[in-house]
Amino acid sequence: MSARFETHDFDVLVIGAGGAGLRAAIEASAAGARTGVVCKSLLGKAHTVMAEGGVAAALGHVDPKDSWKVHFRDTMLGGKMLNHWRMAQLHAQEAPERVRELERWGAVFDRTADGRILQRNFGGHSAPRLAHVGDRTGLEMIRTLQDHGVHQGFEVFMECTVSRLFTEGGRVVGAFAYRRENGRFIVFRAKSIVLACGGVGKSFKITSNSWEYTGDGHALAYEAGAELVDMEFVQFHPTGMVWPPGVMGILVTEAVRGEGGLLRNSKGERFMEKYDPKRMELSTRDMVARAIYTEVKEGRGSPHGGAFLDISHKPADWVKKKLPSMYHQFMDLADVDITKGPMEVGPTTHYMMGGVRVDPDTGESTVPGLYAAGESSGGMHGANRLGGNSLSDLLVFGCRAGQGAADGAKTRSGQATIDAGQIERAERAMLAPFERADGPSPYDVHARLQETMQSLVGIFRVDEDLQKALREIARLREETARVRVTGSREFNPGWHLAIDLEAMLLCSEAIARSALVRRESRGAHSRLDYPKTEPEFGTKNTFVKKDGQAMAVGQSPLPEMPAELRAIVDAELEAVKV
Repeated sequence: MSARFETHDFDVLVIGAGGAGLRAAIEASAAGARTGVVCKSLLGKAHTVMAEGGVAAALGHVDPKDSWKVHFRDTMLGGKMLNHWRMAQLHAQEAPERVRELERWGAVFDRTADGRILQRNFGGHSAPRLAHVGDRTGLEMIRTLQDHGVHQGFEVFMECTVSRLFTEGGRVVGAFAYRRENGRFIVFRAKSIVLACGGVGKSFKITSNSWEYTGDGHALAYEAGAELVDMEFVQFHPTGMVWPPGVMGILVTEAVRGEGGLLRNSKGERFMEKYDPKRMELSTRDMVARAIYTEVKEGRGSPHGGAFLDISHKPADWVKKKLPSMYHQFMDLADVDITKGPMEVGPTTHYMMGGVRVDPDTGESTVPGLYAAGESSGGMHGANRLGGNSLSDLLVFGCRAGQGAADGAKTRSGQATIDAGQIERAERAMLAPFERADGPSPYDVHARLQETMQSLVGIFRVDEDLQKALREIARLREETARVRVTGSREFNPGWHLAIDLEAMLLCSEAIARSALVRRESRGAHSRLDYPKTEPEFGTKNTFVKKDGQAMAVGQSPLPEMPAELRAIVDAELEAVKV
C-alpha cells in the first residue's frame, strides 16, 4: 500500500449515509463488524429527509383489516408485476417491525387518539398505511438513525466521495476516494462494501434531487462488473414546484393529496376524474404525472406550466398542523399561502426504480463482496414505486444488506492486497482534468446532458428521441474525456462535477438503452410509439452490464412467484390492467 495516501481498513464499508446507509451501518456494527461510513455531503444531509409523507408499513392502526398481504398486493400491482416477488414479500412482512424498532430508538410519530402510531392514506395504497411525523417523516427518521448509529461506534468520513471500487479475483476488496474539502485521496480496504448512494436525478434538468444525486452507486457497481436492472423506470413525481424558476422541481409532498388536496386545471376541472375516476388524486405517481403533463400539453395548464393543487378548503390551523413544511415552503419560496389558495405544481424527476441487481435476502450483488440497498438497488419497486415504500424499503433492505455484508466479511480471514496498478489508475483518472491545456467546461457538458435527458428521455418517449439521446450522450462522453478544470484541489466544484459527469453519463446511457429495449408502456416508462402494455414484456426485467468498453443490454426472466403469493394478487388482477 502506498504511503502517499491516507488508508483505512474495515470489515464493512458503507458508501452513503442516508436512511439505507445508516441502517446498514447500524446492523453491520451490531453484528460485530468494524464499519466505516462514507458520505458525499455532511452527515444528516440525505435525501431521506425529502420523503416527507410517511413510511409505509401495515401496522393496521387506522384500518385493522390492513395486513402484509394487502401491502404486498398493492406493491406488486403498483409495480405492474415487474417487482422481484421476494423483495416485495420481505418488505411487506418486515416493514412493521422496522417501524416499531425506530419508535423504540426514539422516533416520535404522530398519534391516534388512543396513543398508537397514526397512519395516513397515500397514492396506490388501499388502506391508510403511512406512519408519519406531520410532513417531516424522513427528517425524523434520519435524526433517529443518526442518534442511534453514533453509539454503535462506526467511523464516519464526511464530505468524501468514492470514485472507484477495487476488485481482486472478481471480488470487491476496497475503494478509492477523495476528500472534497482538500482534494486528498484515501484508499479503503474492505472485506465487504455496501452501496447506498441514492439515485440519478441530477442527469435531468427538472428534479427534486440535490447535487449529490449523480448515480454514483449505480456507476461504481457497473464498473466493478455488477448487473443493473430496470434502468428504464425513472419516477417523475407528479408534484414539484414550478414557480418561481429558482425553486423549480423542489418536492411538494404527496401528503398534500393524502390529506385531501385536489388537483385542478386552468378551467377549474378536477381532471383526475378523466384518468383514474376510482382513485382520483390518490392514483399512482406515474398516472398522476402523465395526467398533469397531458393537461399542460393540451393547453389546460396553470400560468407557469403546471396544474393547481388545492388544500385551502381545509381549515387553516389544520393545514398548518398536518403540513407545516409545505406551508412554510410556499410562503418562504413562492409567497403563496396554501391555506388561502392553490399551489402550482408539475412533474419533477424524483426516484430511480432501477439499480443494482441484488439477492433479496442478503442484498449481495452479482459481484461477491458488493452489496446494495435503498435507491442504489433495483428489483423492489418494479415499474413504479408507491409513495412511502421508499422509507420502509431502506429500513428493511438496509438492515438486510448490513447483516449480509457483516456475514460475508466473517468468511474472509484478512484484508486482500490491492494491486498498486489499480490505485495508480484511479489517481491518474482523478488528476487528468487538471493536466489538460484546454478543453470544454464541465458545467457546459452537464447542462447539455440535463437538457438531453429532460427533452428526449422524459415522461413520454419514442424511438427516434431515444436514438438521438444516445448519440448526444456519446458526444458528451467524448467531451467529458477532454474536460479541463483550473485552480487547486482544495474545494473545487468544477473538478467535483467533472468526476460526477462520468457516473451521470453512464446512468443516462443505461436509462436510454433500457428504454429502447422495452417496446411497450408500463408504469413509469411510457412509449408514445408503443402505447400498449404488452404481456411478453411483463415477464422480463431489462438489465445492463459492462462488456469490455461497451454496455451490453438484455432481458432476463422474472423469478417465478410461489403459488400462495400469486393467489394474493390474482383476485385483483382481473380488475386491474397490468
